[in-house]
Amino acid sequence: MAERLRYRLTTGPDDAAFCRRISALLDEGYRPHGSPALTFDGERVVAAQALVWASAPAGAPGAAVETARG
Repeated sequence: MAERLRYRLTTGPDDAAFCRRISALLDEGYRPHGSPALTFDGERVVAAQALVWASAPAGAPGAAVETARG
């Protein structure tokens, strides 16, 4: 199995394929880091979502990530 990155930034058009990719990463054990970002490139909405590997060793960057909810 390939080495898992502790941090990933996934980007793409805001469509069903993007949501399937994010869902697959969540199923693998990644967790969102912060809120998604959206922009418009003149033709379509493009989304970005940062994700962290939930099983990173204690003390490793991204190991204990909390996001503010308000």
